Amino acid sequence: MPRPYASGVVPASADAVWEVVREFDGLPAWLAAIESSELIAGSEGTVGAVRRLTLGDGGIVTEKLITLDDADRSYTYTFVDENPFGCRRYVSTVRVAPVTDTGQAFVEWWSEFDAEGADEEKLTDLFANGVYGSGIAALQERFGK
Repeated sequence: MPRPYASGVVPASADAVWEVVREFDGLPAWLAAIESSELIAGSEGTVGAVRRLTLGDGGIVTEKLITLDDADRSYTYTFVDENPFGCRRYVSTVRVAPVTDTGQAFVEWWSEFDAEGADEEKLTDLFANGVYGSGIAALQERFGK
C-alpha cells in the first residue's frame, strides 16, 4: 500500500500553525489547489464532519473527518464517495508538532491509499508533492519563510 509523505518546518509556533490547519473547512484559505470547500454534513471541528472540496481543475473530492486530536495537533480524514483520483480507499493525516529548539512548527502530512497498481506511482507523487508538499510550502510562505 503506497504511503505518500511530506514534511517541513514552518517559521511560526506549532499553536499558530495548528490554528490555521485545524479548520477542516478552511483549506481554500491556504492551499491553492482547492478552489472552494463546503461542509455538507456535521459541523466544523467535529468528528464525522464531511467537506466537499472543489479542486482548481473542477474535480470534486468529498472527505470525512475521522479523528481530531487537539493535544497532538493532528487530524485524519478519508475520501467518501467517488474521487477524481480513482482511489478505492484513502486515509490521510496532517500533524503539526513543535520544533523545541527553535520554537517553529514541524508539519507532516501523509496518507495510505488503494488504487490500480499502474496508478500508484503517479498518485504517490501527486499526493506527496502536489498536495502535501505544496500545502506545507504554502504554510511556510504564509508565515514568512
